[in-house]
Amino acid sequence: MKIIAGNWKMNGTSDALHTMITALNDVETSNTVIICPPFTMLGVDGGRVALGAQDVSAHDHGAFTGEVSATMIAASGAKYVIVGHSERRQYHNETNDIVRAKATAAIAAGLTPIICVGETMDEKNDGKTMAIIESGVRECIPTDARHVIVAYEPRWAIGAGLTPTREEISAAHTLIADTLRDMGMDTTPILYGASVKGSNASEIMSIDHVDGVLVGGASLKPDDFIPIITSVN
Repeated sequence: MKIIAGNWKMNGTSDALHTMITALNDVETSNTVIICPPFTMLGVDGGRVALGAQDVSAHDHGAFTGEVSATMIAASGAKYVIVGHSERRQYHNETNDIVRAKATAAIAAGLTPIICVGETMDEKNDGKTMAIIESGVRECIPTDARHVIVAYEPRWAIGAGLTPTREEISAAHTLIADTLRDMGMDTTPILYGASVKGSNASEIMSIDHVDGVLVGGASLKPDDFIPIITSVN
């Protein structure tokens, strides 16, 4: 069984989400399927499809205009939340400390955080990939956390149509698995996310320590997302 999570980013409509949920509930699969739409689309019945948010505030309440707390997300019925996505790090300057605070808030509210880690192109070219990944895992996961998901996102590949080699994905996921084992979290699922599509999903998920995928653009339409879900059992 794999975890197939779709990140809609700032796309979609309530009608589109309804269409997607209806289509996915007709799919025979043993995989866990998660859709993370914009905040405004949460609060609907996903049936067999779990819903998650794309971000969360580190604060539970207060004068934080525009932010949404973990308790608010949980009250909508959502079960998951993405934290530390590469775009949050790039455009909102989120650090590992901020990601850790958000993950802590999510866990306190009963949500499962999908904690994203990964290297930029500059970091890759400087030979820092493994160090960035390991520090991301160690610094972003709250102390004594148990129910989390880690997503490896090679930041240089997202939105660029690029995909790391099988060897690069394997090395990154093996490092994450080893780091999690050292932290006493060896059962933590590890997702891969960057340029995932129906044509490469099966191969990616056949790599050791790849427990599923975090999908961007290919999760917006049933015709693109369903082949990813059904590519593995």
